Formats: sequence, structure tokens, C-alpha cells
Amino acid sequence: MPANLSVVAQAAGLLVMSNCFMTVAWYAHLKNLHGKAWYVAALVSWSIALFEYLFQVPANRIGYTVLTLPQLKIMQEVITLTVFVPFLIFYMKQPIKLDYLWAALCMCGAVYFIFRS
Repeated sequence: MPANLSVVAQAAGLLVMSNCFMTVAWYAHLKNLHGKAWYVAALVSWSIALFEYLFQVPANRIGYTVLTLPQLKIMQEVITLTVFVPFLIFYMKQPIKLDYLWAALCMCGAVYFIFRS
């Protein structure tokens, strides 16, 4: 495996972990803490977000050794959508929509334009 691919895979793996924590921190309180004061939800979310940053910071530092900043950002956005949709469907019990496919296709276009030479 080329070294660059290994670096991108490491960054992507860490970003997946980061996005799992980020998605829970940003949205799980809507289901679990809806009856609590906003500051309780904020404190819980911030404590979860700490783990997001423990994965996100090294992911970006590793990825930035071979990727440009726009490439890192688009990779993160694609990973966010990949993590968010299953969270939305399975955890938040929201119905699946065809719009998710269209959003994913738009992200594929973004990946093409950012990564083309």
C-alpha cells in the first residue's frame, strides 16, 4: 500500500471516530435530554465533544501531511454524512428519504472537484 494511501486511511479512520462522537454530541440530546434545561444538554454535549476532538485533531494533523485543507474538509463532510444518516435512521428513528441519496451524489461531485488534479 502506498504511504499516502496509508496516511489518508489513518486520517479517515480517526475522522469516522470523531464524527461518531460529534453526531452524538450535537444531536442525541434532542432525544435523550429534551425535558432538561439547555445548559444541562450543553454540558453533556461538551463532555462528549471532548472525545470528538481527541480524534479530530490527530486526524487533521495526519491527513494534512498529504492532503490539502480543502481535501481534508470535503473528506470530513463525506464522513459526516456517512455517519449521520445511519444515526438519523437507527438512533433517532427518522424515516429514510431519497433526498439522502441526492445529498450523497452532491458530495460525490464535491469530492471529484476537490480531488481532481
